[in-house]
Amino acid sequence: MRFLRNITMVLLLMLPLLFLFNTEVVPVAARLAGRESPSLTYVREQDSITLDPALAQDEESCKVITNIYEGLVRFKAGTTEVEPCLAESWQVSSDNMVWTFFLRKNVKFHDGTPFNAEAVRFSMERQIPPRAGNSLNYASFTFGMVERIKVVDPYTVSFILKFPYAPFLNNLAMIAAAPIVSPTAATALGEAFSENPVGTGPFRFVGWDKGKRITLKANRDYWASPPECTTLVFKVIKNSRLRSLLVRFGLADITDGITAADARYLEQKGCRVLRSTGLDLNYLGFYNDKEPFDNPALRRAVSLAIDRKQLTEKLFREASVEAGGPLPPGVLGYNPDIRPLPYDPVGAREILAGQDLARDLKITIITYTNQRPYNPAGGQKLAEAIQADLAAVGIETEIKAYPWDEFKEALLKEEGNAFLYGWISDNGDPDNFLYTLLSSAQIESGLNTARYRNREVDLLLARAQQSTDRSLREQLYREATKIIIQDAPWVCLNHSLRLTAVSPGIENFVQQKAGYPYLCSVKRK
Repeated sequence: MRFLRNITMVLLLMLPLLFLFNTEVVPVAARLAGRESPSLTYVREQDSITLDPALAQDEESCKVITNIYEGLVRFKAGTTEVEPCLAESWQVSSDNMVWTFFLRKNVKFHDGTPFNAEAVRFSMERQIPPRAGNSLNYASFTFGMVERIKVVDPYTVSFILKFPYAPFLNNLAMIAAAPIVSPTAATALGEAFSENPVGTGPFRFVGWDKGKRITLKANRDYWASPPECTTLVFKVIKNSRLRSLLVRFGLADITDGITAADARYLEQKGCRVLRSTGLDLNYLGFYNDKEPFDNPALRRAVSLAIDRKQLTEKLFREASVEAGGPLPPGVLGYNPDIRPLPYDPVGAREILAGQDLARDLKITIITYTNQRPYNPAGGQKLAEAIQADLAAVGIETEIKAYPWDEFKEALLKEEGNAFLYGWISDNGDPDNFLYTLLSSAQIESGLNTARYRNREVDLLLARAQQSTDRSLREQLYREATKIIIQDAPWVCLNHSLRLTAVSPGIENFVQQKAGYPYLCSVKRK
C-alpha cells in the first residue's frame, strides 16, 4: 500500500507539470534520449513587456534583451565591474569630458547589416531629444549628461559630455537603454521593432507567444564564441512551487524568483541554488529638515531601537540580507568593516532621556500598501514591526499606508515624520545610491526624500562623481559612508536576496548582480 501511495503522489505531482508543458513532452523526451540538439529552458514568473531596449524598464524584458543585444561595454559576470563588449577599448580625455570608444570590426547584426559607429550614434540618438518620443524616457538617466555624439571614423565614436561624470561607463553597461540596435530594422519596423528585435548578441529572436514563451536561436555568426545551446526558451510559470518542480523533474533548466522554502526543497533534491544580494536598499527615512527628526540624536535613537536582524529572519523569512549601510555588497565603496548603528534599545532610551524626549513622543510613519523587491512583506507589515520596536523604547507611532502612487505624492508633501522607502540601482555605481539619494543637490528633484544636507558629504560625492580613478572613488565613497551612518538620515534595513535554481545537468550559469542573465556560455554536462 505504501508503494502505491508513493506512486500516486509522484503521478499527482507530474500531471500538472506535464499539462503545463504539454507541448514540450516529446521534445524533452527526445532531448533526454540524446536525439535533439541542446536547448535551454528558463522559467520565470512574468512575461516581458517589450524587446526594444530603449523602452525596457522592467526586469523581465531585460532578461531577454540581455541575450539579443549588446552594448559597447558590459558588466563582468557576477560583478558591477565593466569590461569591453562591442567596443574593444576606450579612452577618456584629461578633463573627463570626452569618452572615445574603439569598436570591434566585422560584427554583424542578426539581419546581416554591419555594426559600426553610425549604428552606435543611431541607437543613442533615437533615445534623446529631439528624436526621442515620450515613451523613450529612461534615456534621460542614461544619456542626460551627453552633449553630443561624434562619429570619428567607421569604427571610432566619441561622447562629448556636458560635465565630468565617472558613472557614464556604468550607464553604457546597462541593458536598459544602452544596447546597440540595427538601424535598418528599427527604422523599417517602427513600433513593431519592440516585438521583432534585431541586435548583435549571441541569440537571435524567433518568436513570442505572449504570456507564454519567447523563443531565441543561437546566432551562429556571433563575433565571439557561439552559444553552447542552439535554442533558448523563456517560459512564463507564475507559481514559484511549480517552477521549482519543473526544475526538480528536469522539465526546465533554470528558474528565478523562488521562495526560500522552495530553494531549500530544491537543494535537498540535488539542484543548485544560487544566492545574490540585490542592487537595492530598503530603508526607514526621516525628514531631516523638520521636527522632530531635524535632531540627529533622535534619528540615532530610532536607529538603535530597530532590530534589523529580527526583521530579516522573521518578517522577511530569509528573503533578504541585513544592510550594513547605504551600499549593497559588491558595489564600489562598500566596506564590510563599516557597520551601521547596532540594535541597542537601552542605548536608544538613554539618548531619549538625555535629549528630554522620553515623554509624549509621537511620530507618524507613512508607507505603501504593496510589496516591493526589497520588501517582500509589504509596507504595512514592515511599518507595524518597526512600530513594535519603537514602542519598546517609549516612542508612540501612527502608521498611514497608501497605494504606491498616492504614497509617492505624500512623500513630496512631506506627510508624517518618517517614511518607508527603497531604491533599486540603475547602473550598479555607488553614485546612483549616494549622490542620487543623499546629495543636497537632489533635494529639489525629490530624489533626496529625506532632505538630508551635509556639506562635507556633498563635496565627497561631487568629487567622486567627477573622478575616473577607481581607487580614489572607492576611498571617497567610504569616507562619505562613515559620515552618513553617523548622521543617520535613514535607518538602512536590508537588501533583497535573489534566489536562482539550476538543474543538476547545467554548467557555467552565473548570477548577475543586476539580475539579467548572460546565457551564451551555459551548457549541459
